[in-house]
Formats: sequence, structure tokens, C-alpha cells
Amino acid sequence: MVLIKEFRANELKKNFHGKKIAVLGDMMVDAYLWGDAKRISPEAPVPVVEVEDEFYRFGGAANVANNILHLGGIPFPLGVLGDDRAGEIFKDLLAELKIDHSGLICENERPTTIKTRVIAGTQHVVRIDKEKKSYISYETGQKLFEHLESMIDELDGIILQDYNKGVLSKTLIRETIALCKAKGKLVTVDPKFANFFEYQDVTVFKPNRKEAGDVLGISIVSEEDITKAGEMLIEKLNASNVLLTLGEGGIAVFEKDGNFKRMPTKARKVADVSGAGDTVIATLTMALSAGANIYEASFLANYAGGIVCEEVGIVPVKLDNLFNSISDY
Repeated sequence: MVLIKEFRANELKKNFHGKKIAVLGDMMVDAYLWGDAKRISPEAPVPVVEVEDEFYRFGGAANVANNILHLGGIPFPLGVLGDDRAGEIFKDLLAELKIDHSGLICENERPTTIKTRVIAGTQHVVRIDKEKKSYISYETGQKLFEHLESMIDELDGIILQDYNKGVLSKTLIRETIALCKAKGKLVTVDPKFANFFEYQDVTVFKPNRKEAGDVLGISIVSEEDITKAGEMLIEKLNASNVLLTLGEGGIAVFEKDGNFKRMPTKARKVADVSGAGDTVIATLTMALSAGANIYEASFLANYAGGIVCEEVGIVPVKLDNLFNSISDY
């Protein structure tokens, strides 16, 4: 079992402040239309939702950047927006939080990814997605890479946050990892199915159980399955560390030298798992940049993921809340 003593926790918390972390990946807007449904439409057998409130939140890689901010860091989002209303909403959200927007590229032929949830009372009625999943142009990819290259020396780390929405192409992945290796920068990855094995030689690779099982072609159920999956990923990716998230089963941490630890889930009462993966990768990266070892960082990330699972909706974890909860634990 991994525990962090109070003096060490205080030291790490202090070191979180001011860490500069780039987040390269698929930026999204989460929209919520909330109201009440008291009747059925005469046009079709569906409820009529009378909207009483409309609000917007960061989604995707932007939610990772938001977690970095609330953990005391300085996020630098790198991604693509469309020339549309959702893109303007995204920029307004950035402005409210004073997050740097210089790494965002506009593609006129591409919409800003927005996921709209219609909620009647407490019932989620429907989700409407507007997005384009084809890869960004080579020129756009190079603009993103050149921007990263221009600021790499001032960064403490970079997160590659992939939702398979087209930003992280094979070329951009390879160039980014090569640059970070040359500069000795921390690289953490939250992958999806496509390009899974392109993330070679990174500091930490963090898939969930389903992603790893689908790509490896195995069912990850037993302890033996978990160990096998972790060892296979270390071998195929040449990663320094693999952090396999297991939902209610907690996480499994594998090191390149063969060390392995399991950590149980920290959620006391699960209300909503939305955004937990974003919180885990953000906390993990912040902790590593603050000087934590992989087990300390994984402990903090696991705990942070548990905290946000106790909240309804996608919310970031806050630095004081995280470390106060650890102290109570």
C-alpha cells in the first residue's frame, strides 16, 4: 500500500504551484440545456423540454487544462477550434479563467467539437454531438508543433490527450515525443484506440481497462490478466511507466524495470465518473513535475479521480481539496 507522510504531502503541494504544463489534444465544449418536461410532443413520441438554463463547460483536453489550473499549475492548451459559435464560447471560457489561448489554431473547414446534453429535471434525455473526426491538415499540425517547439524550454511537462477526434496524428505524435525526449521533458499520455502504439518511449502511458483490452485483444478481468496487460504494454511501448486504470478496481502501476503495484479506488460514494480520467492524468502529471515518484504521483492521481467521482457533472479537482482529503485519509 502506498501512503504519503504529512511532511512529504506538504512538500509536494508547495511544489505544485506554478508548474507549466502543455496539453496537446482534442479540445471540446460541453453544453448543457436544462429544464422541465411536462408533456409529449404532438410531432413525435418524445418529451418537450422547456429550457430554463443553458451553460457551458470545458470538455476533452480542455478539461485536463482546467484541472491543471485548479491544481495550482499554468496550463497551455494546444489544439484546434472552428470558426463558429462554439469556438467563441470556448475562447470566452478561457478568458474567464485567464488561460493562455495562443496555442489554439482555427481551421475554417472544421467545427469546434461540442457535445450538448439535454436534461429534463434529473433525467438525461439526449446528447447531441457536433464534430469532425478526420485528421487535421498537415499544415495545422505543423503550426501546433512549431508553437510547442517555441515554448518547450519553459515547460515542466506535456500531456498528450487523445480522444480520436483528429488532432493527434501519427506525425504530430512522433514529432512531439521526439522533441520532448531531446529536451528531457516529462511526457504523459491518455490514449484512445487509434494510434495506440504510436506513443513510444513516453514517461507514463495511461489507458483504461477497456482501451487496453480492445487493443491487446484480451479480456482484462483477473489479477493475472491485469499483470499480463501491463507487462505487454510496457514491452510494446517501451514506456517508462504504465498506469492502467480499472474503474472501481482502482489502478495498477507498472514500471519498466518490472516493479508493479496495485492501488484500490479512493471513491467513497460514486455519483458520476465523467471527467475522472482527465483529472487522473492532470494530477499525475502535476505530481511528477512537482518531484513525486511514480507511486506517489499515482496515489495522488487515484485519490483525485475518486474525489471528482463523488461530484455530479464534470468538475476539476482543487489543490486544497485534494491534499486536505489525503490528510484526512
